[in-house]
Amino acid sequence: MPKQTINGVELFYDERGAGEPIIFHHGYTGAHDVWLDEIAPRLQHKYRCIVMDCRGAGDSEHPADGHNIPQYARDVVAMADALGLDKFTYVGHSMGGGVGYQLGIEHGARLNKLILVAPIPAGGIHADPKVLESGMALRATPTGRAIMIKQRQLLRLRASDADIILGVDRARSVSDKHYVDSWHSMGEFDVTDRLVELTTPTLIIAGAADGLCVANVNDWQLLPNGTLHVFSRVGHGVPRDVPDEFAVVVDDFMEHGVINARTLQARLTG
Repeated sequence: MPKQTINGVELFYDERGAGEPIIFHHGYTGAHDVWLDEIAPRLQHKYRCIVMDCRGAGDSEHPADGHNIPQYARDVVAMADALGLDKFTYVGHSMGGGVGYQLGIEHGARLNKLILVAPIPAGGIHADPKVLESGMALRATPTGRAIMIKQRQLLRLRASDADIILGVDRARSVSDKHYVDSWHSMGEFDVTDRLVELTTPTLIIAGAADGLCVANVNDWQLLPNGTLHVFSRVGHGVPRDVPDEFAVVVDDFMEHGVINARTLQARLTG
């Protein structure tokens, strides 16, 4: 299992293909699985697809601290350094999208492009402590596992039972420190007033059935150099729900960059 020592922590990573580098980052209780199993095989003919698990999650080490969005962003940059990448494109899902906002604002010189997939809002999430307590209780027992699986089955639009079970087991495997501290970090996160600084070409990909879709559209309108793609009949798990279509959208953005009303108007006036 390949790992790199990143800021003193052993982090899982893997890669497929060759070409322009793309680093893929998972969400809050996720891991690298969908990127490595579904998305990299569809893009590796053209790109160097690098997947990673953040500290406390997936197959990475479970340290005692550092479970917050600014540290996750620093870990991404350090992973790029360890792999010899001066610049790279970053793809982040959900909480990983929050990491992407942080990268674009604080480490934009390292980015070629930025792709935010159903990202947490730039103004953070409402971190209800009751939701956190309920999640902690479900993580603790076999009965809780069955309840989590049933809940995800009720909400699914396209995911298979195998995908749901894998997602639940990954969610239950993150460290308690990651589960609690990352939740609070997403609640404290707020870069809305700094989006004007995010000049990296940015694509937001959203699911029309995702509760974050409205926030994603609102944040897109604040980006100085951004574009948007919304999938119909897709919820929060965009890359798992529509991997073929997702890969096409990523490839199109990698090739053509930001295309929006402003860029088209500039063709007439430039």
